[in-house]
Amino acid sequence: MTVKTTLSFTDRHAAFLKKQVEDGIYASQSAAVAAAIEDQIRAEEERQIALDAMAEEIRRRLETPREQWLDEKAFSAAVQRTIDRHFPE
Repeated sequence: MTVKTTLSFTDRHAAFLKKQVEDGIYASQSAAVAAAIEDQIRAEEERQIALDAMAEEIRRRLETPREQWLDEKAFSAAVQRTIDRHFPE
């Protein structure tokens, strides 16, 4: 099913779409816009997969007994270098 809608583009975007069609990359401006939306859908799906994986890892780590945690001092030098690099005096 297709839905007819009206979209507005900047001159730059309209010229780009027109050139993509003229160059034969897309059959129509609608096809180009649909491809861009598909790319956004895929990117959002990938982002959600990554977020879900991170949330699961956080949950897993929260279940780790404290005695198995790494000593926070192990990272103190790296943290200090990061602070010094981004916030020089």
